[in-house]
Amino acid sequence: MNGREQWGTRAGFILAAIGSAVGLGNIWRFPYVAYENGGGAFFLPYLFALITAGIPLLIMEFTLGHKYRGSAPLSYARMNKKAEWIGWWQVAISFVIATYYAVIIAWAVSYTYFAFNQRWGEDTGGFLMGDYLQRIDVVSGGAPGDIGALVPGVFIPLVLVWIITLGVLFKGVKRGIEIANRIFIPLLVGMFLLIVIRAITLDGALAGLDAFFKPNWSEIMSPGVWVAAYGQIFFSLSIAFAIMITYSSYLNRKSDITNNAFITGFSNSSFELLAGIGVFAALGFMANASGVGVADVADAGIGLAFVVFPEIINTFPGMNGLFGVLFFGSLVLAGLSSLISIVETFIAGIQDKFKFSRGKAVAIGGGLSALISLLFATQGGLFFLDAADYFINQFGVAFAGLVSVIAVSWFFKKLPELQTHADGVSDFRLGSWWKICLSIVTPIVLGFMFIQNLIQNLTNNYEGYSTSFLVGSGWLVAVGAIVVGFIFAKVKWKKGDLNIPK
Repeated sequence: MNGREQWGTRAGFILAAIGSAVGLGNIWRFPYVAYENGGGAFFLPYLFALITAGIPLLIMEFTLGHKYRGSAPLSYARMNKKAEWIGWWQVAISFVIATYYAVIIAWAVSYTYFAFNQRWGEDTGGFLMGDYLQRIDVVSGGAPGDIGALVPGVFIPLVLVWIITLGVLFKGVKRGIEIANRIFIPLLVGMFLLIVIRAITLDGALAGLDAFFKPNWSEIMSPGVWVAAYGQIFFSLSIAFAIMITYSSYLNRKSDITNNAFITGFSNSSFELLAGIGVFAALGFMANASGVGVADVADAGIGLAFVVFPEIINTFPGMNGLFGVLFFGSLVLAGLSSLISIVETFIAGIQDKFKFSRGKAVAIGGGLSALISLLFATQGGLFFLDAADYFINQFGVAFAGLVSVIAVSWFFKKLPELQTHADGVSDFRLGSWWKICLSIVTPIVLGFMFIQNLIQNLTNNYEGYSTSFLVGSGWLVAVGAIVVGFIFAKVKWKKGDLNIPK
C-alpha cells in the first residue's frame, strides 16, 4: 500500500518505540526481578540476554515491518502466505492485553488523584481491595469467576484512558502517535528523575540501593536466573506483540534499522535501571522508617505500586503528595505510551486487511477492546485480569515469540534475506552473531521457558485458582488468540495486496 502513513522524523519513531517498550513492567517488575535473582550479579545475564535475544529480535521485527511495509499480518503474509496466521495471532494477543492494560492505567489515574491527600489512609492494602476495587470476595463473599457490579471508581478513569488513547490513534501516526510520544516520554523521564533524585536523599536509601546492587555471585550459576533475565528482556521490549513490526512499517525507506534497534533496546534498559534505583531507594527509606529489613518491604507488581508505595508516601518527609503524584503520574504516562502502541497493532491489521479508514478501524477495533475492558472494571475484575495477564503472557507472548523466530529462521529460512535488507539501510552491518542468536540461542531459551511454564501450570494451578476458573479465564484466552490467528488468516486478501511496494 503505497499511501502508507509515515513517521515525521526518525526521532519520532525512536521515541514511539521506546514509549512502547517502557511500560508498567519497567517500573514495578524489573527492580524486584533483579533483586530476587542475584542483585548486581543479575545485570550480567540481563546484559547477555539483551545482546543475544532482545536486540536481535528487535532487529528482526524492525526489518520485517520495514521490508514488507505492513502491519504484522500483512508483513508475515508478504514474507510467506503460510506465515500470516502468526501476525494475526500476535495481533490477537495485543487485543487481549489492551483490554486489561487500560484498566491498570485507570487505577494509576485514580491513585494520582488520591495522592494529593493520601486518601488511601493507613491500611493501603485494605483500601485497594475493599474501598477502591471493591473486590468481590472482600465486599460480598464472592469467589474468582463471579463478575459482580461495575465499580464507578474504576469505570470513570477507564473512560478517560480510552478517550485519550483512541483520540491519539484517530489522529494517525505523525499527528497522533508521534506527537503524543514526543510529549509523554520526555515528561515521563523528567518526572521519574525527580523521583529518583528525591528518593536517594532519604534516610535509609543507601540500604535499599545496597540491597538492589549488591551482587550475589552464587546465583549466576542458577539456570532460573538466566531464564529470569531472558524473560525480563523479552517481556519488557514489546517483542512478539506485533508492535515493532507495525511501527517499523511506517519508517521511510532509508531508516537505519540496526542503530534504531540498539537505541531502543539500551534506552529501555536504561529506564529499567533508573526505575530500580528509584524504587529501591524508596524501599530502603520505608524499611528504615519501619525498623525492618529491605527484604520485608520489597514487592513487585500491583502490590508494589498500589500497596507498598502508598505506604511509603504516607511516611514521606515533606511534600509527600507531590512525590505520590509524580510516581502515579509516571505509571499513567508509561502505561498510555504502551497502550497506544498495543492498540495500533490491531487498528493497522484491520486497516490493511479490510481496507477500513483509520477512523473506522479505531472505532471498531478500539471500541470493541474498550467495551470488553469493562469486565476488568467490575468487582470480580481483578481475578479475571490476573488470570488473563498471566496466561496471555506465558502462553501467548512468549510462545508467539518462539514460533515466530523458528518460522522465520528455520521453516522459511528468511534470515539471510532480512540481514541483506537491514545491512542495506544501516551503518552497522550485522555479522553471523545475529543469525546464530536468532536460529539457536533464542529458540533454545524460549523453548526451555515454554516447556518449564507448561509443566508448572499443568501440575499446579496458578495462584491456587480453581481449574474451571483457569480454563475459562486463562487457558481459553491463550488458545483463543491462536484460533483467531488462523480464522483471520483464512480471509482472502484483495488482488495486489501481497505485492511488496517498491
